[in-house]
Amino acid sequence: MTSTLIVGGSGGLGSVIAQRFAERGDDVIITSRDKARAEAVAARIGSGARGLALDLARPETISAALAEVTEVDNLVITAVGQAANALATFDVTDAVTAVTMKLVGYAETVRVLRGRFNPGASVVLFGGLSKDRPYPGSTVVTTFNAGITGLVKTLAVEIAPYRVNALHPGLIGDSPKWREVPNPPHSAQTPIGRLVTMAEIADATDFLLRNTGMNAHNLHVDGGLLAT
Repeated sequence: MTSTLIVGGSGGLGSVIAQRFAERGDDVIITSRDKARAEAVAARIGSGARGLALDLARPETISAALAEVTEVDNLVITAVGQAANALATFDVTDAVTAVTMKLVGYAETVRVLRGRFNPGASVVLFGGLSKDRPYPGSTVVTTFNAGITGLVKTLAVEIAPYRVNALHPGLIGDSPKWREVPNPPHSAQTPIGRLVTMAEIADATDFLLRNTGMNAHNLHVDGGLLAT
């Protein structure tokens, strides 16, 4: 049975990705900072999905938190920390927490699990289009998502022959953050005339995990927004 670990799998997008893999028969583990939340989402997904507590902002705790994960075929890290933090009102504590979670926490998770990867294992890290399209308050978010583009390259070398790629979504129209917002940003600018969906992001995640020619790539899934 394929073992799939979704870090941040209790969120809207993470749970959709976890559901996709559970429905096809994977042994799915999802994580959240709150163990009860992770377990509740796992129970809703069903198919034997399990929940664990994991806090990427405390990278020194990651090894112990993942002690019961004995093997991994697919590792997907979707967890985000996207609180607005503009330079004019810069909050150093929030910035350090966000960058630690997104870059140090991501890297430490891969390091901890590398020795438990099955042959052919693959990793997908989540960034975001803010690395190319900053917005007011995105100082930290833009910075750490840009950092993901370098992280996948060095990890691809360091964990070879295992593969690692990054996925950078545009705004996701049916995500909890945007689905109730009338006329969300960018929806009229994409060549496809709408925002991408969680199902499309989940499908792109699956593609990066299973396509054995994809390695050290940064995939944009944005409906063509970057072309405008």
